[in-house]
Amino acid sequence: MPIVDLQNLTKYYKKNRGIVDVTFSIEEGEIFGFIGPNGAGKSTAIRTLLNFIYPTSGSATIFGYDIVAESRQIRQKVGYLPAEIHYYDDMRVIDLLRYSARFYHLENSDKRIRKLADRLDLDLRRKIEDLSFGNRKKTGIAQAMLHEPRLLILDEPTGGLDPLMQNVFFDMLEEERNKGVTIFFSSHVLNEVQKMCDRVAIIKDGELVAIETIDHLTSNQFKRITLNVPHPKHFSLNLAGVFQQEITSHQVTLLYQGETNALLQALANEPVQDILIEEPSLSEVFMHFYEKGGDVT
Repeated sequence: MPIVDLQNLTKYYKKNRGIVDVTFSIEEGEIFGFIGPNGAGKSTAIRTLLNFIYPTSGSATIFGYDIVAESRQIRQKVGYLPAEIHYYDDMRVIDLLRYSARFYHLENSDKRIRKLADRLDLDLRRKIEDLSFGNRKKTGIAQAMLHEPRLLILDEPTGGLDPLMQNVFFDMLEEERNKGVTIFFSSHVLNEVQKMCDRVAIIKDGELVAIETIDHLTSNQFKRITLNVPHPKHFSLNLAGVFQQEITSHQVTLLYQGETNALLQALANEPVQDILIEEPSLSEVFMHFYEKGGDVT
């Protein structure tokens, strides 16, 4: 049974689209990426899953529990990090985390709190109102992981973290995954998703446009082609599947979706001095779906 399972989940705000017919599942121990720009529907999907807002239609389960009828059972097993952190400003970090721990009936919570604070370099004595955005985010990470949940739902988790702390955070996620924890990683920072995730869902205007493994998206279907040609500005390649051409003074770089043999045949009579074929980044593939309305074949 999947840990998370969405079936045609839809949310409208009156006549305004939130998400439409979103269907996917997440398996135990998987790090699942959910990517799209602001306004694409990522946070709406997460808030609907957590029963903060009610779906318009469709259904979803977490651990086999219905997200609406059985949300209390779900919340005991889920750690959630929202994109924007809002806490009681006059509380100290230690008091906030102790308060959170009581919701989960944790014994000896201070030991767990101090372990997380040490890992995140978080000052437990400071008041929330005195924290920088990055330290508020670290407080949110500690709160989400405090009760050792079986599922972590992370919405733009690295905003405000410096690069060193991002690496610490990624190490923590790998450790959790090694314990069997499932991670739902929603982000618009594509290199993070490519680094961390097993599979990724791309959402555009509230609808899913692709669900694939990272390797399949970047390796099996798309190639970045770099060509050294005498006059790049005048170079043109008439071949289906070619898009995102970039031209410099010495090179033409393009993204290609298709058979390599077809590409080489098309280049046979062109003044190509050198060619480099390599895997594209997830960012390049992502822009294909957003700018060109690409499909996975």
